[in-house]
Amino acid sequence: MLLNRPSRYAVSVLALVLTFLSQPLVPQSQTDSQSGQKTTANGPKSKQTTANCTNNGTYINSKGETVKRPENCSAAPQGATALCRDGTYSFSQSRRGTCSHHGGVAKWLLDIR
Repeated sequence: MLLNRPSRYAVSVLALVLTFLSQPLVPQSQTDSQSGQKTTANGPKSKQTTANCTNNGTYINSKGETVKRPENCSAAPQGATALCRDGTYSFSQSRRGTCSHHGGVAKWLLDIR
């Protein structure tokens, strides 16, 4: 009998319904627009985000050490010693000349001599 066999249309509709039902109704993670912090269904994500920086290369300081050039970053990067007045972060190993081409030091992040 033809009534015992499901039609292709019915099978397609059933497959489509099952596909939609298998998707979560609430997104697993979203970004909070005010804090920029990722949250999950269980609350704020605890993993600390890393700073997004430009890589400006390196230079040789007065002591002959290779040091990263100041970088534009979304947050203070690891190893930064000062925030320059133009918003870049310095990795200088001495106070003398730090941020000299960036408007001077706005804030020291580490106590260096």
